[in-house]
Amino acid sequence: MHGEPAHHDVNDRGSPWPAVAAVFVGCWTVAVTVAVQSGGWVTDQVMLGFGRDRVGWLWPVLGLAAVVLVGTPALLLAVVPRSTTVRATGRVWFVGAVALAVLTALRVVPPVHHETYLAALAAVATLTALVVRRSARRQAYPGPAAAVSGAAPTENSDAARTEADDAAPSRAEPAGRARGTGAVPLLAVAAGLATLLPWAWLGALGGLLETMLALLASAALGLLAATLLDATFWSRFAVGRPPRPGRLVLVGGLVAGVALLLLAAGTGQSGAQLPALWTLPPAGFALAALWAAAWRPTVDPADAARAGRTATGWLVGLTALGPLAFTDPEEISLLLIGTRDVPFWVAAATGAGLAVAVLVAIGYAVLLARPSARTPNRRVAAVTAVVLLVAFGVVDLGPGQPGLYGERLLVVLRAQADLTGLPTDAAGRAGRDARATEVYRRLVATAEQSQADLVRELNRLRLDPVSYYLVNAVEVDGGPAVRAWLARRPEVDRVLISQRLRPLPAPAGQSRGTAPKPTGPEWNISQIGADKVWSQLGVTGSGIVVGSSDSGVDGTHPALRAQFRGGDDSWYDPWDGTRSPTDQGGHGTHTVGSAVGRDGIGVAPDAQWVGCVNLDRNLGSPGHYLDCLQFMLAPFPTGGDPFTDGRPERAPQVLTNSWGCPSIEGCDRRVLRPATAALDAAGIFVVAAAGNTGPWCASIDDPPAPFPDVLTVGAVDSQGRVAEFSSRGPVPGVGKPDVLAPGVDVVSAMPGGTYAALDGTSMATPQVAGVVALMWSANPALVGDLTRTRQILRDTATAATPTYRSRNPSDDCGTPSNVTGAGQVDAYAAVSAAAGVRPGTR
Repeated sequence: MHGEPAHHDVNDRGSPWPAVAAVFVGCWTVAVTVAVQSGGWVTDQVMLGFGRDRVGWLWPVLGLAAVVLVGTPALLLAVVPRSTTVRATGRVWFVGAVALAVLTALRVVPPVHHETYLAALAAVATLTALVVRRSARRQAYPGPAAAVSGAAPTENSDAARTEADDAAPSRAEPAGRARGTGAVPLLAVAAGLATLLPWAWLGALGGLLETMLALLASAALGLLAATLLDATFWSRFAVGRPPRPGRLVLVGGLVAGVALLLLAAGTGQSGAQLPALWTLPPAGFALAALWAAAWRPTVDPADAARAGRTATGWLVGLTALGPLAFTDPEEISLLLIGTRDVPFWVAAATGAGLAVAVLVAIGYAVLLARPSARTPNRRVAAVTAVVLLVAFGVVDLGPGQPGLYGERLLVVLRAQADLTGLPTDAAGRAGRDARATEVYRRLVATAEQSQADLVRELNRLRLDPVSYYLVNAVEVDGGPAVRAWLARRPEVDRVLISQRLRPLPAPAGQSRGTAPKPTGPEWNISQIGADKVWSQLGVTGSGIVVGSSDSGVDGTHPALRAQFRGGDDSWYDPWDGTRSPTDQGGHGTHTVGSAVGRDGIGVAPDAQWVGCVNLDRNLGSPGHYLDCLQFMLAPFPTGGDPFTDGRPERAPQVLTNSWGCPSIEGCDRRVLRPATAALDAAGIFVVAAAGNTGPWCASIDDPPAPFPDVLTVGAVDSQGRVAEFSSRGPVPGVGKPDVLAPGVDVVSAMPGGTYAALDGTSMATPQVAGVVALMWSANPALVGDLTRTRQILRDTATAATPTYRSRNPSDDCGTPSNVTGAGQVDAYAAVSAAAGVRPGTR
């Protein structure tokens, strides 16, 4: 104990092999942890990219693997060597591996429920810290006095610890002379705030509850680290007469850094732990320097232990707060790699945070851990912490993205409009307009009547409700508590998460193409026979309007500028409120170009287009998907009210939709079903992409592709073979895909007057919309006759060659039609058939 005679631990001065083993185990731990965490995230991203459901058991299994692969050698290190320092190293790594497994298992919570995950992380980290602390009470540490004097623990003191030992002053250093420990926690706060500055600058906070829970989770992780890296741990590295703070910082810092790496690996949902893996371990060296400063000869051991624990909690908690609070793990996605989007800025913040953490560690080692270093001045430490706190606020409010950017909730009501009894024999544009007007009237009336009480209550609670009518729903602010309250209300059917993107510190940049300008009809235009429709039938799509819901449209593009319908009700941007057609991502410009573009890229070059932005940085939400679909049913002027200012007679006749709403964006498989049913009832032809999640069977699953009232389009290549990425059926109760169109190496417009060749069912879909525009332009009597138009498209389609996942024809997803649908659209045959249809015939 503290009063025992001082002596050196001969075991620490004996064979070098225990130290060599510790180095090997440390390197192994780092390599395995980084590989497992990176591999798990990549697996999640690959599953997302292929549209597959997230594997819920992945992270618990990886956590168990960490216990086996990391915990086993650490446990051997904790019990086999005679060196107490090496055994302490193994012990802390083993406990860290167990903590990692426990924290990793929390990732079974779906990423869309981030508040629930953060609450669970805070609770489990706190509970783990209490368990570790309780077990540690049976152990004693030799204390700063023994460390300073070179005393070694006896075998009994290595196995039994009491709180009294923490509080007992050193005999060599009277308690009355204790001073200087108050500066140590303040210096830790300053270091933690310094590591937070890049996140305040380059990141953005989520919602209020999300931010509060991130603070709690960070504090819990700080508590866990302080319990794990306590005085018992650090005392093993502060030996010698006089003490050697360099050994404490170098060796103890390395061991602590590996332990913090294990905690970092369990910090945050899949994706958020990656920056923590880089920024948290260097804190081990800063902590070693702070403990060296706390263990001055004039300091009471109890004061030193308390100061060290407090400093550890603050520094680790603040460092962990950056990735937890200032990023949304769902946005750390491979889908956004390649642009200056969230992954880019997270990497930048991580690099800056790592640089700050390394500089702090070096600075603290030089200033605090030299044998001749002075006791840190509390006033100076306090001023430093205050200055950095002010700097944090200035950065966040200045170049940062101040404010809260939490997810919202989409409240779907039980009552949905009755659209039966509409006139079904009205032919042509006038009949279609009358149906659309009646559908709009019924939808609005149902929503206004059923939402009134709920909206009043939501306004009273200041939850910022936004009403929808196409699906009778309300979007509101709120976390899990609000969601539970809403779900219990009798008029509510269910409550979904409606995603919101956090802002970027700088625009992601506009996507541009590098392909040369086309000089004639592109191969895909010729393959479906659209150029023959123009030259031989004289039909180019005039009189028809195609509506695009996508990333936007570059309205200044030479191939698209003349076809924009214009007026005050042809463009809507619910994301950013732009007042004229623009497109940052390029996806929407490309798809509209394939539908109506000139210069040989579009199927119906004389059709007009209107646009709406439902994707921002390639991500969407149920609310904004509805915003655009409502606008397509009843366009309204800029700044207008969709409920009162809608103009259904101005609705486009055909809609192209090269998007899907997966569960990660908040959709379930039913949420958009009333929307497409209403558009169908209004006589608006909806074309949707099958998705790019082939060659797996039953991969047409993200709304609206599986719905029976949309025409679902797969992709073929220039040889008429189904593209391997093209999603397939079966879809319960309906045959999907419906038809195919070219979707490999398709050249179309991109922002800035450029062109690019892209792949995807997104590229195939607008070509089919263009074919419908040609059909309806050739025979206006078909406008609004969705059943007959679909049948003509299927009947005139040409055979396509199916492809299979295993290259085995037996793997045909039940039947070849679940791969090929009716075949590739034939524009010439379809328009010829449509032109021969007489009004009133069936």
